[in-house]
Amino acid sequence: MLPLVESPSDFALASTADPDQLFKAGRFGEAERGYRRLLRGEPRNARALAQLGYIALLANRFGPAETYLSKAVALTPGDVTSRQRLAECFVRQDRLTPAIPLLQSTNRPRDTAFAEVYSHISGVPWQVYGARGTRVPFWSLDPIPSVKASVNGGEPKTFLLDTYATLDLTQDAAEEAGLRAVASYSGGVVDGHPVTLYLGVLDSFKVGDIEIRNIPVQWNDAQRPPLPGGPPAGAFGTTIFYHFLTTMDYAGRALILRRKTRGRRRGSQAQGRLPLWLAGDHFPCTLGSLGDHGPRMVTVDTGGIGSALDTTVEIAERVGIEVDYEHPMERFGRTSYPITADRISLGRAVGRNVRGVAAKDVFPGLPGPGQSAQFGFDLIANFTHEFFKPFAITFDYTDMKLSVTRR
Repeated sequence: MLPLVESPSDFALASTADPDQLFKAGRFGEAERGYRRLLRGEPRNARALAQLGYIALLANRFGPAETYLSKAVALTPGDVTSRQRLAECFVRQDRLTPAIPLLQSTNRPRDTAFAEVYSHISGVPWQVYGARGTRVPFWSLDPIPSVKASVNGGEPKTFLLDTYATLDLTQDAAEEAGLRAVASYSGGVVDGHPVTLYLGVLDSFKVGDIEIRNIPVQWNDAQRPPLPGGPPAGAFGTTIFYHFLTTMDYAGRALILRRKTRGRRRGSQAQGRLPLWLAGDHFPCTLGSLGDHGPRMVTVDTGGIGSALDTTVEIAERVGIEVDYEHPMERFGRTSYPITADRISLGRAVGRNVRGVAAKDVFPGLPGPGQSAQFGFDLIANFTHEFFKPFAITFDYTDMKLSVTRR
């Protein structure tokens, strides 16, 4: 990881570094220029092609992503990661048919399962019906926001809003909706218990005045955080959100979904907007700062209970955040410690004296720094639930901008 302290000399140094180093530091524009320089001398450089495709995919630039990733796969048939990313490029555009053979070819259980469920979706997926936009009041704000939504025309039930979620149901909600599993795979371990994820096709999911039809869905029997009035029926997040211009209005306690309009600026939101990248199939990333350190790459996860910030002990100490070693806790099966940051920020949105958690070790699946290896670029933190309470946060997956505005 490059140093967190930024200075003009740091940027000058980075501009001469190799593109892999720049990419790892989250300097995607400079890395892209570096990979293009490599291609001018080596047009069949599979690594450069793959990385150019990945950078384009992170920014939802689907044409270049498809072009470069296809060339990388043709040159290196064993490049499973580029096959997955090319499949994701199609999935984000709701073009499921070309994604199926790519996922089948990776020989990975999760990919095989999703290829199977996509093959069971006939007709046009992700069909949107109803109003041009809808505002749905939060049913609860804590432990994380939730709203009412209907599955297959049933009575509205409570769903958690989590940007680290796709569309996920409980086992009971899936059975009540009459869903049939067409595929399954192991989803790892939760609270010491192995979790199996089941996949199927959902006829209808209705949120407020908007209905979405013919969509993939997953369910499992893992425990969810309790809510006022009983357990939730599931959760939804980024795979729903990126089909709309989505605002989680924490301060106003509402979810706002608006149909996307390409190429149109959106009033005051056009000023002060942050860059937005999408890693994997549902991990939003942007630029954030810990005190005076940054801006650097961070993740945005609205599903963190009782916390505003996730990072590691090593990063916390490096940027001067005090770690409370006297009160260790178990989190994700690993040792973590409470922290309180004097100041953190996403652009002009600032949180002061915010509580968070620092993990002792970096490991896959930990929001923020733990996903650096998974994504291939360094992350310094994850900004989560408590940070957003004074704000409204808008995800624009067309212009790839994030707005965090105080209400």
